[in-house]
Amino acid sequence: MSSHPGDAYVQLARSAVREWVNCQKVLKCPENLPAELCHQKSGVFVSIHEHGQLRGCIGTISPTRSSIASEIIHNAISACSRDPRFDPIRAEELPYLEISVDVLGTPEKIASKAELNVKKYGVICSSGDRRGLLLPDLEGVDTPDQQIAIACRKAGIDPEHDSVALERFEVVRHV
Repeated sequence: MSSHPGDAYVQLARSAVREWVNCQKVLKCPENLPAELCHQKSGVFVSIHEHGQLRGCIGTISPTRSSIASEIIHNAISACSRDPRFDPIRAEELPYLEISVDVLGTPEKIASKAELNVKKYGVICSSGDRRGLLLPDLEGVDTPDQQIAIACRKAGIDPEHDSVALERFEVVRHV
């Protein structure tokens, strides 16, 4: 997809996207993956860009599958085919896609935005049963206020009228 093959996390996401787009099949988990992909669980986000523009991004805050590998496969499929902001990815787009995989650390409650650093921490904003998440270190997001505003908007939370609880988390980004 991109000329840079990426590490095992990105290669797995890329293979899952290719299998889904070309065959409408869920990729079977390969045998030769690093142990942490097969034996650990975590929330995972898969982001897809085409020519520098976001083309899909779907993920899970906490694990919903039996392994990080399974989480990557299913979130890659969702990112390429079920992100409501975009049309599903077509086969002719595959050579132009850049894929990244963010493995989320455990979220921790914070008392205020003063505990955020947009380069280091992602944010989760919650109000009632609504939750919005924004990954760290995103282009164009330079302040905690921007980060919180975007996460609240994604969740349909109005910070002027709703009580908002904040959590932060770190990620390991694979590109």
